[in-house]
Amino acid sequence: MSSVPPLSQAVGYGVIIGLGFAFAFGMMLTTFVLRRYNNELQTSEAFSTAGRTVKSGLVSSAVVSSWTWAATLLQSSSVAYNYGVSGPFWYASGATVQVILFATLAIELKRKAPNAHTFLEVVRARYGAKTHGVYITFGLMTNILVTGPAMLLTGGSAVVTSLTGVPTAAACFLLPVGVVLYTMFGGIKATFLTDYVHTVMILIIIFLFAFTTYATSDVLGSPGAVYDLLVAAAERHPVAGNAEGSYLTMRSQEGAIFFVINLVGNFGTVFLDNGYYNKAIAASPIHALPGYIAGGLSWFAIPWLCATTMGLAALALETNPVFPTFPDRMLAADVSAGLVLPNAAVALLGKGGAAATLLLIFMAVTSAMSAELIAVSSIWTYDIYQTYLNSGASGKRLIYMSHASCIVYAIIMAAFSTGLHYAGISMGYLYLMMGVIISGAVIPSSLTLTWAGQSWAAATFTPPLALVCSLIAWLVTAKKQGGSLSVLSTGANYPMLAGNVVALLSPIIFVPILTFALRTPKYNWLSMKAIRKGDDSDLAAAADIDLELVPGASAHSEEDEREEQHKLQRAAKIARSLTVFLTLALLILWPMPMYGTAYVFSKKFFTGWVSVGILWLFCSACCVGIYPLWEGRKTSSRTLKAIFLDVTGKRKPVTHGRATLAETAEAEDRKEMEREKKGLETPPEKAVDQGSQ
Repeated sequence: MSSVPPLSQAVGYGVIIGLGFAFAFGMMLTTFVLRRYNNELQTSEAFSTAGRTVKSGLVSSAVVSSWTWAATLLQSSSVAYNYGVSGPFWYASGATVQVILFATLAIELKRKAPNAHTFLEVVRARYGAKTHGVYITFGLMTNILVTGPAMLLTGGSAVVTSLTGVPTAAACFLLPVGVVLYTMFGGIKATFLTDYVHTVMILIIIFLFAFTTYATSDVLGSPGAVYDLLVAAAERHPVAGNAEGSYLTMRSQEGAIFFVINLVGNFGTVFLDNGYYNKAIAASPIHALPGYIAGGLSWFAIPWLCATTMGLAALALETNPVFPTFPDRMLAADVSAGLVLPNAAVALLGKGGAAATLLLIFMAVTSAMSAELIAVSSIWTYDIYQTYLNSGASGKRLIYMSHASCIVYAIIMAAFSTGLHYAGISMGYLYLMMGVIISGAVIPSSLTLTWAGQSWAAATFTPPLALVCSLIAWLVTAKKQGGSLSVLSTGANYPMLAGNVVALLSPIIFVPILTFALRTPKYNWLSMKAIRKGDDSDLAAAADIDLELVPGASAHSEEDEREEQHKLQRAAKIARSLTVFLTLALLILWPMPMYGTAYVFSKKFFTGWVSVGILWLFCSACCVGIYPLWEGRKTSSRTLKAIFLDVTGKRKPVTHGRATLAETAEAEDRKEMEREKKGLETPPEKAVDQGSQ
């Protein structure tokens, strides 16, 4: 960026603090409305699981929002700037398949541990305390790496500093404030609701960037104009390892290396991030599978189109006086820091582009951080505090621990991120390194839910052994290639590739050896089903509300549980086949023919490529923007009606142990649906009653 930020510090502080408090106030108001009109008491269960009643639309938008880190937008644009059109695709496909594959694990978790709060509880139920401690360590390392480097340090603060001049340390400490407030007030329900708002805002801004670049801009304005400038850019500085040195080809040697690193590293950040399990647990059993599949496919378009727009726009415009670094190219350090997108935005839209980028990054940072706060608070509350420190903790005490852990974790992460900033560690470096540290636990943790034969020794010792091997592979390769160990040598592609691949794949050797050398009896899955919900009777009594009336708190009958298990078994079969097909399509069937043939895009093909990206984002907008509204239309309309009647004094909500207006209407709907299934007509008196409401 230029030495003078395009926006003032006042704008920066206004967005960081003002928007944060606006979301916090909105969540406080929402929490009040849900409690007054829907009996949604904030219990310890509701805080961490939302009563396990969330529908697929909100699950999809939450998956998209949680997976849209600041790094998603900034790093993808950086690889587009470095490698051309292949970079955005490799980033998107290499990070989509994990979410899609996770759908299978989400279904298994719902089937085998219906009352779990975290995936670590499942590990303890199967293997005991020692193994539990190993996975707590790897789970928290995942949350720390995601929250600190990928979101606060470079994902948010570096961009805020470059756009507004707000000191990076101040941004690190102020960004989490509003997130902590609304997460404490609303729990995971707040995360789902604010994730929806964040996702919609992110989609709108990406549409703004895409249509400006490819339709309305005075300096670009069409895919053809961008294409011509990319051809000229390749003539000035051809890309080493790309077919014909072009930015317009999928054949990119360095891009392919990044793809493998990205693919391997992101398995850890999904399969070991308790935030994704939290969302799976919070989802209604029949909505977990469609929520994760739709969320993964919807997310694909975000980094693909955003980077294909902003990364390529930066390449096209860097010889234009409107570009902030003109007449020079961007420094490698600035590219690694994620400043490609903000530079392109300023070149395209001036101060408006800077403001849009600031808002975009704020949404990405806060939405992902709220998920991480819930993830860490759940681990502390249920896996550490309740399990080892106070097994008889009341619901009120568990809520207190959840709130306290949110505050403490946010402060620690702000300090950690500030330290990394002053140490000179960039977003690109840490993004590539994450898999080296955490991916060794991916396979054994997944087998915990999917293979009854994995032994205690394999589950316990494989992650640390894989970590040791990955660190050796990473550092030895860096020393051999670079001659010494430094940030530059250890951050190069080949050392990162070696470390990431060894971390993910070495358990394929360790697990069978340890399983067959140190056998344990085949697991029967019963101890997972024995996990119980928290006791929130004290909170219900204090609020004078019947706990059975709180959404998601009522006990299921045996018949309901059998029907639920039947639906989950069917979903598990669908998940396996669907995830295999989509994985093959995104990783092999689509990109590999273009890579193998070394095809260089023609102008028409590039235009079609961009058009597909825009159309895909429209589909994403329908899936995660419009569908959640449609899915919740009945509940929303009833709640709004109850608010109107309450405000006008026509009818007060009936609470304190009795059903509210909204609940009564929902109960009537359920009875009506049952009658329709049995082929019965609505009784005349009911029809009259319903018509008069």
